[in-house]
Order: sequence, then structure tokens, then C-alpha cells
Amino acid sequence: MTATVTAPRRRAVISKRAVLPWVFLAPGLLLALVFKFLPMGKGIWLSFFKVRPFLGDQWVGLDNYTRVLTDHRFQDAIGHTLLLGFGQSVGAIVVGFLLALLLEGQARSLKIMRTAVFLPVVTATAVVGEMWRLLYYPTSDGLINHGLSFLGLGPVQYLDNPGTALWATMVMSIWMIAPYNMVIILAGLAGVDRTLYEAAAMDGVSLWQRLRYVTLPAIRPALGIVLTLAAIRGLRVFTEVYVLTGGGPAGSTEVWMTRAYTLGFTRNDIGGASAASVVLLCVTLLLTVTVNYFRKRGDVR
Repeated sequence: MTATVTAPRRRAVISKRAVLPWVFLAPGLLLALVFKFLPMGKGIWLSFFKVRPFLGDQWVGLDNYTRVLTDHRFQDAIGHTLLLGFGQSVGAIVVGFLLALLLEGQARSLKIMRTAVFLPVVTATAVVGEMWRLLYYPTSDGLINHGLSFLGLGPVQYLDNPGTALWATMVMSIWMIAPYNMVIILAGLAGVDRTLYEAAAMDGVSLWQRLRYVTLPAIRPALGIVLTLAAIRGLRVFTEVYVLTGGGPAGSTEVWMTRAYTLGFTRNDIGGASAASVVLLCVTLLLTVTVNYFRKRGDVR
């Protein structure tokens, strides 16, 4: 008799435990559905139409994709995106790794320094862009050009010169992203077995060999996460370019997302902008899956 009473109660407890997490997740899932997944689906749908407000949308099939991919300005934007994404990803990983090595430890002063170094990550990108516009001010009144004047170098047109604008944007992006990578790499360094360093020191290995054969293999999972995030972030760069240069001068810093923004909100080509965004989504997913595949393959080895 007791067993027949206990079993339903146990099933009721199990069912409550199964349902309770979904109750807490429901508000977030609802917001994601309304503000992310439904607009994403609508964008994919519009990419097959010539959008004509108040006149009715006209089905064009894959014409938007063909037109966007054959547009020479869009092709230039893809090249700028790949160059900027690769440069800022590699630079931010290298700088973040060096910062992690310099600021690793439990001293209170190091904690304060890590907090100060992390500030660019939590600062709004628009604010950072405006700050760097002042740093890059093209006359001798700008901070960087003022420093160059002490070396006898004339003021440099960082953002007004098509040959330097993209590189100037890359430097700002590295400054913003490197502290974020630093935190992830610091978490990886915290798990490194210190006895390995002691054994390496007793064997008389050099600092470079210690980094190559002890530190880097130990933090491989952290580096895998950094690479995955870098692959996503590199293709979706927008705010820093839009605030700093607006895609200029002469389109020299126009990237994938700024081109899609121009198509949609300047030229009122909603179908073309949707197609460009869908292509970006597909490329981002493909690149993310590829990076994760090689990362897991390296972890197995």
C-alpha cells in the first residue's frame, strides 16, 4: 500500500523538476523568439522578394543574391571584411595572450590592473569610436599627431587617407577586443599545473620553449574558444567602422555589414540587404562549424 502511494509522488516531483527550468527560461526564450528568430525568419523571407512598400512585394527568387554577389562594391566590402577580421582577430589574440602573461597572478595590484585593462570591453562601442576619432584627429592638435610632432613627423591623415583608414580601424578593434581575450586566456592559465613549470625550470629550458611546450598546449581549450568567437566577430564587424569612418573614405573601409546597411537604409533596397545578411549568416555558421571541427580534432590529438 505504501509503495503505491509513494510512486506517484516521486513522479510528480520528477515532473516538477523537469518543468521548473523551462519556467525560468520561458521569458528569455519568448524575447529571443519575438526579437531575434522571427525577424531572422522575416529577413530570410524578404531576401526572395523585391520589397515595394504599399505596392506589394514582388517575388524575384535568387535575383537578390545574384545581384548582391556580383556587385563590385559588395565584393570590395567582402575583401575589406576578411582583411579587417583576420587582422583584428590575430592582433587581439596575440595582444590578449601577452596581457594575460603580464597580469597573471593573485596580487591585489594585478587585480586592479586587470580591471583597468578590461574597461574598453564594457565601454560602448560608439563611445570608443568617438574617442579614437579624437586620437586620430588629422591636425597636430590630435593626441597621436601631437606625439609624432616631437619626432619631427608631420600630421598623418589616419581616417581621411584610403591607404591608412582600414589599418587605423584595425588598431582600434584590437584595443577593444584584446582585453576580452585576455580574460579567457587568464582562465586557461589558472588551470595550468605549476609543477610543469618547475620541472621545465629544473631542465633548464628557455622561456620560449616553456611557452611552446607547456603553456600553449595547456591553454588550448581557451584558445579554441577565443578563435571561435574571433571567427564570428570578425565577419560581423559594424559599429566600430560605422562610427569611426562610416565606410569611407571612398569606400576603403566599407565592410559586409555597412554595405548591407547602406543597401537597406540608404538605397531602400530591403531585398538586397536581406540577401546580403542571409549570406553573412550562412558564411558565419560555416566558419564557426569549421573552427569548432578543427578545435575538437586538435583536442582529441
